[in-house]
Amino acid sequence: MTQNQIFDLLLRNARLRGGQGLQDIAVRQGRIAAIGPALAATAVVEEDAGGRLVLPGLVDTHIHLDKSCLLCRCRDAGGGLKGAIAAVSRLKRDFTIEDVYERGARTLERAITQGTMHMRSHVELDPLVGLRSFEAMKRLKRDYAFAIDLSICVFPQEGMTHDPAVERLLAQALAEGADLLGGCPYTDADPSLQMERIFALAVAHDVDLDFHLDFDLDPSWSHLEEICRRTMAAGWQGRVTVGHATKLAAIDDAALGRMIALLADAGVGVTALPATDLYLNGRDVNHRAPRGVAPVHRLAEGGVGVSVATNNVLNPFTPFGDGSLLRMGNLYANLMHLGPESFGDCLDMISTGAARLMRIADYGIAVGGQADMIVLDADDETDAFGGIAVPLMGFKRGRKSFVRPAATLVR
Repeated sequence: MTQNQIFDLLLRNARLRGGQGLQDIAVRQGRIAAIGPALAATAVVEEDAGGRLVLPGLVDTHIHLDKSCLLCRCRDAGGGLKGAIAAVSRLKRDFTIEDVYERGARTLERAITQGTMHMRSHVELDPLVGLRSFEAMKRLKRDYAFAIDLSICVFPQEGMTHDPAVERLLAQALAEGADLLGGCPYTDADPSLQMERIFALAVAHDVDLDFHLDFDLDPSWSHLEEICRRTMAAGWQGRVTVGHATKLAAIDDAALGRMIALLADAGVGVTALPATDLYLNGRDVNHRAPRGVAPVHRLAEGGVGVSVATNNVLNPFTPFGDGSLLRMGNLYANLMHLGPESFGDCLDMISTGAARLMRIADYGIAVGGQADMIVLDADDETDAFGGIAVPLMGFKRGRKSFVRPAATLVR
């Protein structure tokens, strides 16, 4: 770097992962242009990280904005996955674009101020709700683009093969701007036919796939092998993700090893959703209840792309949530007995690793990378992850997108 260059942003005194000492980060045209100690440069905007940890913006690979913040409407929804699906189904016919937008915006703003800068939202399409939720997502994507890249994944939560109108809605949404397609075979009367049609739609529209899959703890059957076979047959390796996959928590080491090898060969990624999966699984067991969360850290060791994500916020599927991916990663580490030696890997599952799963190029704190950065109220990654550090500010493409002043005591 030549002396006295002028940049769009200079973030001074940043502490990066790996303990390199304090660094300055220079940004030009939304990209990181230089990193080094005490850069001899000026910028239109200068900010001081104050020696705090700077991470790439967090990446939430799986959330449902369209049905977030519904607790006030269905507090007595009943337990379990079927009860949650039924409760939301009863409400969907009354969803309006404005209603979905308002609830989604509440959740989106929470996530943004918790450091999330990329997000994939699944959106239900069926004759009950039509395209209303999808239209709301398109507005959210446009209105919050200054702070977050929102990817819209349309899918049939309540089945597809029983009603041709569902496939027509999915195709229409893909033609009108949906970014990718999802599936939910376990709710369909003909799971294999749904998978066949979903893959055919994806190939026809050249979009990636993200399935809800194997969401229980019964190891006697699974759709995961069929998804892997269809992925390879379609040539869609690296373009398919499955969420939940909680059956992986209910099989022995030998079976898990076989599934890891198959997933790696097929290039199918897996997302764990610890809050929802822990809440909904194991309800029929009072003694030695299982956790019911896919051990994605073990999949990562075998070369499978993995992430940890939010799924639901304040609804019958998950009546908790504040949009914090750090909290979600921390919960996953707790469940899997992962200590400080694994905190860095867990951070990857909500940042750079999650970005790879979503096929986001050039992501991370490196020269040439996207200038999506958050400053955490912590000195290093161990304290940040273990203590669920608060993001104090964020920069989306090098522009400040949120500020959260650190709490101070008043004596």
